[in-house]
Amino acid sequence: MAMSPQAQEGIPVTPSSLHRRATLGVLAVTALGAPLAIAGSASAAPNPAALPKAAPHAAAAPELRWSPTPATDGLKAFEGIEADRGNHHPDRKYIYVEGDHYRFDIYKDDRDTTGGGDRQRTESKGMVTGGTAQKMRDGETWTISYEMYMPASLHGTSKFSHIFQLKTPATNGGPWVTLDPTRSGSTERLRARAYSTSGTPDIAATDLAPLRDKWITIEWTFTIGSKGKARFVLRNGTGSDAPVVVDHSLSNVNVPAQGDYVRPKWGIYRSVESASSDIINTYLLIRNYRAYH
Repeated sequence: MAMSPQAQEGIPVTPSSLHRRATLGVLAVTALGAPLAIAGSASAAPNPAALPKAAPHAAAAPELRWSPTPATDGLKAFEGIEADRGNHHPDRKYIYVEGDHYRFDIYKDDRDTTGGGDRQRTESKGMVTGGTAQKMRDGETWTISYEMYMPASLHGTSKFSHIFQLKTPATNGGPWVTLDPTRSGSTERLRARAYSTSGTPDIAATDLAPLRDKWITIEWTFTIGSKGKARFVLRNGTGSDAPVVVDHSLSNVNVPAQGDYVRPKWGIYRSVESASSDIINTYLLIRNYRAYH
């Protein structure tokens, strides 16, 4: 450490002498008209405008809530099964695990207990993880994805035919949204529909024929509510590089929980009042279910 001139000359340096010299120095600077800078003064306070702004709070990433494994979860992945509810064909299998996927079978002569014999149904309902039902409630946004295989025997029909539905259990409300293989003359379409919204508008639609006999990928995103939202994405194949066939969203979609919750249904639910050539034995395969919230 360098010694002061006074110390070098043998002059003792005391706290009072240091204070005296500091005061004289300040006075000298002030006399010359230099600005007086004092530590801790307002001039040393940071300018609020110059401070870095806090990063906006990032929304939490959606959490995986449901991803059943057919081999281990089996039909416990669902809240329930609706097939041959009149027990007319106890020897038949309707919904079961087949390899890495779930299979939904339906037969020409099946009849559901509702509708006075005008419809048939093979459906699973709900999403269950570890014994707990995953419930979509008003104001929540959920994304549900899965891979689906439709054989050539699954025809579009002129009357109602749903291979996906959203409903509210407590009120049996809905279906709010459906996925339908439809027919008009010789034209068959796959239509994602806001089924209980005024006018029953399509969320998205595409030709059915190119999607048969192969695995395709479906992704829905729903915001639950009487003025909710729905997005439908369909890929012709599996994996993130599979080409997107349709990707469209619709606002003001009526999909209310009605004080309860909304749950999805998968399978085949259709009117038998369509042409008999379209109501034939068929099936649907689904695998890689995922639900995020």
